[in-house]
Amino acid sequence: MKLIAYPLTVLYAFAFLLSICVFHPILWISHRVFGYSALQRSVNILQFALLRCLNILGTRFTYTNHFDNEIPKDTPLIIVSNHQSMYDISPILWYMKQYKPKFISKIELGKGIPSVSYNLRHGGSALIDRKNPRQAILAINNFSKFINEKNYAAVIFPEGTRSKDGVPKPFQRRGLQTLIKNIPTATVVPLTINNSWKTLKYGKFPMGLGAHITLTVHKPINLSTFTGTTETLIDEIEHTVTQSINH
Repeated sequence: MKLIAYPLTVLYAFAFLLSICVFHPILWISHRVFGYSALQRSVNILQFALLRCLNILGTRFTYTNHFDNEIPKDTPLIIVSNHQSMYDISPILWYMKQYKPKFISKIELGKGIPSVSYNLRHGGSALIDRKNPRQAILAINNFSKFINEKNYAAVIFPEGTRSKDGVPKPFQRRGLQTLIKNIPTATVVPLTINNSWKTLKYGKFPMGLGAHITLTVHKPINLSTFTGTTETLIDEIEHTVTQSINH
C-alpha cells in the first residue's frame, strides 16, 4: 500500500495544486466583481473539487447529521470540533455549507497559499497569532461580532493543534470561552471527526490511502437555555466530542 501511495500522492498533489491555482482568480473575480455571496459560492465549489482530489487517494467521506431540524438557521452557531489534520477543513466547509462556517486559523495561513489564503483573509475567518495572546483575543472578539451580526457559524478546534494519531488532546478553553461570552444567543454544535489523521499516517509523503473520514454532528446546545456554568458547558461539549473518537 505504501508503494502504491507514492505515485498516487504525486497525482493528488498535482490535482490539489491545480485546483487551488485555477480557483484563485475565480475567487478574486467573484469577490471583486460580484460580491461576498459570489465569493462564498465559489469557495463551496472549490471545496467540492478538493474532496474529489482526495478521492484519488481512495479517501471516502461520510457526514451524519440527525439534528438538522434542531439547528437554527437564523441564529449564530458555534461548531466545536476535534482536529486531526488539515483535511478536516474542506469536509466541514462542504457538508456544513448551509450554516456558512467560518474558521479561527493561525495567522501564517493568511498568506502564500492560492485560494486558501484569499478566502481566509476575505471570507470572514479570524487569523490569530498564537505567539501574541492580545492580538488573538482581539481577533476572536472581532470575529465574534461578525458571526453575531451575520448569523454565521464559528468553527473552533479547541485542542489548539492537530492530533497526529487520532487521540484527542485536552481542550484549550480560552478561545471557546471568549466565543461563548461574546455570542450568548448562539447554538453550540459539537462535531466529531474521525480518521482524517490517516491521510498523513506516513507523514506528508507519501500520503495514506483509503481513509474513511467521518463527520458526526451531535445534539446542539442552546446557550440561552443552558443553566450551568461555562466550565460545565465546556466539559459537556468536550465529553460529547471526544467520546465518539475512534482511537
